[in-house]
Amino acid sequence: MGPAPAKTKLRVAAGELEVMESALKVTGKEGKKQSSKSHTVAESPVEGLLKPVKLSQAELYKEPTSEELNRLRETESLFHSSLLRLQVEELLKEVRLSEKKKERIDAFLQEVNQRIMRVPSTPETELTDQAWLPAGVRVPLHQVPYTVKGCFRFLPPAQVTVVGSYLLGTCIRPDINVDIALTMPREILQDKDGLNQRYFRKRALYLAHLAHHLAQDPLFGSVRFSYTNGCHLKPSLLLRPYGKDERLVTVRLHPCPPPDFFRLCRLLPSKNNVRSAWYRGHSPPGDGSSEPPTPHYNTWILQDTALESHVQLLSTVLGSALGLKDGVALLKVWLRQRELDKGLGGFSGFLVSMLVAFLVSTRKIHTTMSGYQVLRSVLQFLATTDLTVNGINLCLSSDPSLPALADFHQTFPVVFLDSSGHLNLCADVTASTYHQVQHEARLSMMLLDSKAEDGFQLLLMTPKPMIRAFDHILHLCPLSRLQAACHRLKLWPELQDNGGDYVSAALGPLTTLLEQGLGSRLQLLAHSRPPVSEWAISQDPPKHRESGTLTLGLLLRPEGLTSVLELGPEADQPEAADFRQFWGSRSELRRFQDGAIREAVVWEAVSMSQKRLIPHQVVTHLLSIHADIPDTCVHYMGGLLDALIQGLKETSSTGEEALAAVVRCYDDLSRLLWGLEGLPLTVSAVQGAHPALRYTEVFPPTPVWPAYSFHEHLRERASLLPRPDKPCPAYVEPMTVVCHLEGSGQWPQDAEAIRRVRAAFQLRLAELLTQQHGLQCRATATHTDVLKDGFVFRIRVAYQREPQILKEMRSPEGMISLRDTPASFRLEKDTRHLPLLTSALHGLQQQHPAFSGVARLTKRWVRAQLLGEGFTDESLDLVAAALFLHPEPFTPPSSPQVGFLRFLFLVSTFDWKNNPLIVNLNNELTVEEQVEIRSGFLATRVQLPVMVIITPQDRKSSVWTQDGPSPQILQQLVVLAAEALPVLEKQLMDPRGPGDIRTVFRPPLDMYDVLIRLSPRHIPRHRQAVDSPAASFCRGLLSEPGPSSLMPVLGYDPPQLYLAQLRKAFGELALFFYDQHGGEVIGVLWNPTSFRPQPFKASNTKGHMVVSQGGESVMVPNIEAILEDFAILGEGLVQAVEARSERWTV
Repeated sequence: MGPAPAKTKLRVAAGELEVMESALKVTGKEGKKQSSKSHTVAESPVEGLLKPVKLSQAELYKEPTSEELNRLRETESLFHSSLLRLQVEELLKEVRLSEKKKERIDAFLQEVNQRIMRVPSTPETELTDQAWLPAGVRVPLHQVPYTVKGCFRFLPPAQVTVVGSYLLGTCIRPDINVDIALTMPREILQDKDGLNQRYFRKRALYLAHLAHHLAQDPLFGSVRFSYTNGCHLKPSLLLRPYGKDERLVTVRLHPCPPPDFFRLCRLLPSKNNVRSAWYRGHSPPGDGSSEPPTPHYNTWILQDTALESHVQLLSTVLGSALGLKDGVALLKVWLRQRELDKGLGGFSGFLVSMLVAFLVSTRKIHTTMSGYQVLRSVLQFLATTDLTVNGINLCLSSDPSLPALADFHQTFPVVFLDSSGHLNLCADVTASTYHQVQHEARLSMMLLDSKAEDGFQLLLMTPKPMIRAFDHILHLCPLSRLQAACHRLKLWPELQDNGGDYVSAALGPLTTLLEQGLGSRLQLLAHSRPPVSEWAISQDPPKHRESGTLTLGLLLRPEGLTSVLELGPEADQPEAADFRQFWGSRSELRRFQDGAIREAVVWEAVSMSQKRLIPHQVVTHLLSIHADIPDTCVHYMGGLLDALIQGLKETSSTGEEALAAVVRCYDDLSRLLWGLEGLPLTVSAVQGAHPALRYTEVFPPTPVWPAYSFHEHLRERASLLPRPDKPCPAYVEPMTVVCHLEGSGQWPQDAEAIRRVRAAFQLRLAELLTQQHGLQCRATATHTDVLKDGFVFRIRVAYQREPQILKEMRSPEGMISLRDTPASFRLEKDTRHLPLLTSALHGLQQQHPAFSGVARLTKRWVRAQLLGEGFTDESLDLVAAALFLHPEPFTPPSSPQVGFLRFLFLVSTFDWKNNPLIVNLNNELTVEEQVEIRSGFLATRVQLPVMVIITPQDRKSSVWTQDGPSPQILQQLVVLAAEALPVLEKQLMDPRGPGDIRTVFRPPLDMYDVLIRLSPRHIPRHRQAVDSPAASFCRGLLSEPGPSSLMPVLGYDPPQLYLAQLRKAFGELALFFYDQHGGEVIGVLWNPTSFRPQPFKASNTKGHMVVSQGGESVMVPNIEAILEDFAILGEGLVQAVEARSERWTV
């Protein structure tokens, strides 16, 4: 059974299906009526379909007003299209806070201020004497070590100030947070409070006393602790209103010291403020002057001292410049969609605001710019500026006593100094996070420069969770292992600096280690930031190991991914020792073909799927030898879905090698065809037209050598027949190859004559291949089957003018006109479109090795949902190709797993009703041509199929979806994809392991009215089922060719033949659904219209019975007889017919 949530959703969707179907089935007559009434403003014939607004003559030629002219000028200079301006304005309306809510928040803030000022004082006690704290509140800080000097008393704050984005008008929904700085009175603090966490202890006690008193106030619905930006030394107090406004706002209280209390020279990044003797219990070895610096500790104190000055700076810069505020809001949305703004070391909205202030100060942004221009300017700056190499500085002073940028670069990976010149705003941002921001900014700039119509949607409305953005994901769990990693990596100074937070201390060294090891395989390594947790005031703060899981995302380079060799320096080079030390036991000396003897590391990988997972071997090996993290603590999510496209015996391969063998055999055959002697006309082209020849066959064909004992032998035809007393033989599908012959004046001009000439060519082809190359052939009037190396190819001879001749219509007057006919359309599709598509997708596979795996997984999933009949192979291949040709806002997938997740997202979110899916193969379509295609699509939408896929060779008609899917089937696919995506993502992001990864591939059977269960004995592809059986029947295959191989039985699949009979006999009464890859169940859905009583007609009695209703004889379906017919038609194949009568009534 499928995922439980899908069951309820599918029933809800039934109504949507009918609406969609009725909407898109507009009869030709209706269409003609509407087109004839060109003067009236008619409503759109299709509900929900986008139509241009029709204006009267007077409105059309009315002069624009001055306001409209100004707006047009602004749009031209500030935005690159009117549509983009409208989209940006709508988004800003959505994320902005309404005036009514602002008033309610302001009133709440007034109350908060009054309550804080009324909290009573406490007498002075030692910092370690905390007996005065009430029983219901705990100190929100890990006090390790507990002993510390100093005294504390509580006094109401000297000043209460609103700081942050709420005051500036740049906060965005849905999470409205208001930050309030509480300036602690000088009497509480002492001169040396900067040392040994004394200031942070006082800050935590201050909050604990506040929390106890505010929690008793009925004004607050919840009073909880949290960490400020995830920093464990800096808790904050969260206040939320009581009642219906509980979700309106969260007020965050941040105690801070009075201005100028701490001397800035004591908080430079090179200074130490946490003594080793206090923190570790003993002094560092040496003369006592070698105390390690505590740059992060110093920065966290500086952040508190600068809260108000930062707000004043931003208020001055942003002021009344609405464009700048809009730009900051857009940038915050951009960061949130990419999950870059949360947790310790996130690239927060505050950093972006300060970056805008910096760009204004350097005149790269002007205050008159629009929000879109600000967004673009900031992204351009981020894309082209590496703050890990060249830091930036908001300080304009030339005071020589200020520390230099170089001093900060020695200590911090990313440098951006504030206006004081002492505080690095990016102190907590790791190099990995900044490189991820840079990477995203580059992708966004490419998207904006392409001026794509859906650029806004892709840039600001498409979420990019880590699981969908990165090729491989790995979870380090439990986090307590990082404590051992800190010991192994000798990170005592970092632990001292981070207040014992071993996750933050180990993060930088670990990412650097993995980046070095993965080398050319890696494009980008990113890490999750532990989420900012909340906890009740009566609980102890969460421990470091309780901050979730550390997740790393690997974005891989396809060109370097499959190399099994890490080449090191020559043995006599000094670098060789470093190489050996880095790779440990994996490093070995090897002699290469050029005679060089070098250090090298060789990874065990034979198949393409194993090579894709070499990063797994690299990561586990390096973490084990350098960080003491065993492979049991590394949960790697890279190839978990591979099992679903593995063959029967190939548990280590996902079939790329088998497909390559098929293509090699096809290449050999095409060379034989080119070189044939004795054909009346020479071969002008040989083109593959089968999914296996474009690497997208779900289960690749394998060489077939049938066992004669399983078959009856027809000697006169040199053929085999299945024996009824044996299980069904293996399924063999011939691979279609189109063989074009050269043009000649001798070709007839009559369609029937051409068919006969082609039949003669098919016979001659079989004859020559047998004579000249000894191949087993079987010719028919339409094709020639050729057995070569165990593979069967079906060669179809094609004449290039035949489709045109089939289109010719002769009028009674003798005039010839061209008109598409079903026969010409089918022939053109098979002999022209299909070979071109196969060739283009074959080329795509050479560029993107993951394409094969993604396309095959998508088809496996669609067919597993019993929807395979509704979608052609080619349509699903093109949807998969779109993920590589138009990956925005992502990069092209380098693993089947991430490609499949993106397929589910694309199918479930794409607006199939109002947009064509344009797949720009070989980049042949220009931007202008794509705009023209979209315009033409809207004009002819009613005549087009429900799912429209456009390619450069098929710009109008969507040939691959003409026969399906129907509106109901497409809607069903959309619903199932929307259900499967969160289930699968949750499984892959679960650090405890994904559980049963096949869950989303199992179809939900509870939606069907009847289930027909089949006997596995007669299912030839039984072993390909989602839940592959432990044992199945022998299918009569030999492991190697016999003395004289005969042509195997082709295309024999009893369930498919049975389905064809069912559809022919009962197609008007029901729909039939089946998974061709080993499905044991056929799902039947009754057609609702067939259950309506109909007047008695002798010609319409099939499957019906006569009943009396209201004194009249009417006909209704005879369900019992139909179910009996299901069993009779499938005698020997059908095990049981399960009627689910609770789902339907006659």
